[in-house]
Amino acid sequence: MTDQKTRSNNWRQTLSIYLHRRAITLFFLGFSAGLPILLVFSSLSFWMREADVSRSTIGFFSWIGLAYGFKWVWSPLVDRMPLPLLSTFLGRRRAWLLLSQVVITGSLVGMAITDPALDLWTMALFAVMVAFGSATQDIVIDAYRIESADKNLQAALAATYMVGYRLAMILATAGVLSIAAWFTVNEGTYDQYPWRMAYLIMACCMGVGIITTLMINEPAEPPRQELELRAKQWMADNAHLPGFIVHTAGWLYGAVICPFMDFLIRYRWHALLILGLISTYRICDVVMGIMANPFYVDLGYTKQEVAAISKVYGVIMTLVGAAIGGVLMVRFGVMKILFTGGLLAAVSNLLFAFLAGVGHDIAWLTVVISLDNLAGGVATAAFIAYLSSLTNVSYSATQYALFSSVMALFPKFLAGFSGVLVDSIGYASFFTATALMGIPSLVLILLAWKLKVASADERKP
Repeated sequence: MTDQKTRSNNWRQTLSIYLHRRAITLFFLGFSAGLPILLVFSSLSFWMREADVSRSTIGFFSWIGLAYGFKWVWSPLVDRMPLPLLSTFLGRRRAWLLLSQVVITGSLVGMAITDPALDLWTMALFAVMVAFGSATQDIVIDAYRIESADKNLQAALAATYMVGYRLAMILATAGVLSIAAWFTVNEGTYDQYPWRMAYLIMACCMGVGIITTLMINEPAEPPRQELELRAKQWMADNAHLPGFIVHTAGWLYGAVICPFMDFLIRYRWHALLILGLISTYRICDVVMGIMANPFYVDLGYTKQEVAAISKVYGVIMTLVGAAIGGVLMVRFGVMKILFTGGLLAAVSNLLFAFLAGVGHDIAWLTVVISLDNLAGGVATAAFIAYLSSLTNVSYSATQYALFSSVMALFPKFLAGFSGVLVDSIGYASFFTATALMGIPSLVLILLAWKLKVASADERKP
């Protein structure tokens, strides 16, 4: 009886971490981070398909997402450079966060007033601005999450961030479709006005992130590492050079070179294995996700049907998946749940291949979307916690941006060819192929897990 009571108390303590102030803050920041991304991918692809834009063009449009793959390029600026005036009043992290959110909001308004049927180039320009603003916001939020709490809270922060993120993604897909459907007069005829209203409302929803940014506290300045002493020593030894050159070189060393050197020094050749794991973990979801909405359109599902199922069952299973992932990581460790999430994400793609054979069936669409969201919630929460565990808090923004960029770059490049692939082999074979893309990441997780255990054994006295 005592053991059962102890176990009950342990689970109660585990679940109580979700009520921590930082965990609640990350929920709202996660919402702000999750809202823009699908507005330039999934929902935009639905809009463009209704506007009779070709599948191949929609696929190539997904290359806009390469902004997420290259965010490590400007992450040192975000990590170190204060913004005039804003940083004085808000602090460095909050200043960059507010700037990125304003850029996203304004660019969403631009997308709303542009018709892809008439002006694809202008739509692409505003979508690129949303993507760059969103990628910059991600850099800051990731750094804030890592700097604002100890490692024992990171799994909870990852889970609440993921819940907010996925809820926003549901709003940016099911919500957008529902709003567009509400303003649609004739379902069979394309009209830009419903999409304009939907995207204007999404721009207003970015107010959640802006209000959160204005209310939270700036995290404490992290300690700088011994590596940076070399830069200071170099600056002292070369004080005879022009001051601009000395200070610029020293800043670049500390902001750009030190974060990458720190990662390589800590993990040595294991760094290549880790980067390989990161670059392949979400590849099956990213490549498949671009064609999901065109797939629904081609099977004859209406906006209302997709929106209703995603909004109800998708939200529930996302919440369940993220919460389960967070609790299981606390109880069983990150690597076990990372492998489980990767396996579930790959298998869930096979359900779409099955749905392609079934055709228009509301019941099966419900099952597929529900299980896909459950798998996505577990996998993403585990992946965020894993990336956070790799990061040195002194270089949080730059290193996490590097990791998440590696995650996005290769999958999003392949996703650009998704429309061509569907045209060539059909939806069923395409979804099966994306499921098989998950196998390399599972192998790499097992290898990384084995090396992590071996390293821990070596450090034992």
